[in-house]
Amino acid sequence: MFRTAFRQVATPVLRTQTVAWRRFLSDDLRSQIDKAVKDHDVLVFMKGNKEQPQCGFSRAVVQILQANGVDDFKTVNVLADEKVRSGIKEYSNWPTIPQVYVKGEFVGGCDIIMGMHQSGELQQFLENEGILPKEEGAKQ
Repeated sequence: MFRTAFRQVATPVLRTQTVAWRRFLSDDLRSQIDKAVKDHDVLVFMKGNKEQPQCGFSRAVVQILQANGVDDFKTVNVLADEKVRSGIKEYSNWPTIPQVYVKGEFVGGCDIIMGMHQSGELQQFLENEGILPKEEGAKQ
């Protein structure tokens, strides 16, 4: 009885799915994000702000930046505007928040920043970008 029940395999039903792309990033919003990214040496799109992060990943990014000596950075609270929250993901082609930008370039999200911090690469990157002063005798 059980053998026959387990031998019967359902035949998959093939369905075509229509993929609808929704554009969240208007030209106006793109230019606003561009301006913000270019106007600040370090910019973090996050949930909350650096004084009061509203998710663990955002808090981790803030703590990592501060642990590396970066106290002067700007944050954008994506929870305040759904268009920014959706648009920044399209802008960077990165699906998660927080997102860190340094000198106008997207660096990564929490996982990337965490990995760079743990390997020591973040400190060197911030020094090379002129965010932090270079240490005496440091490799270039």
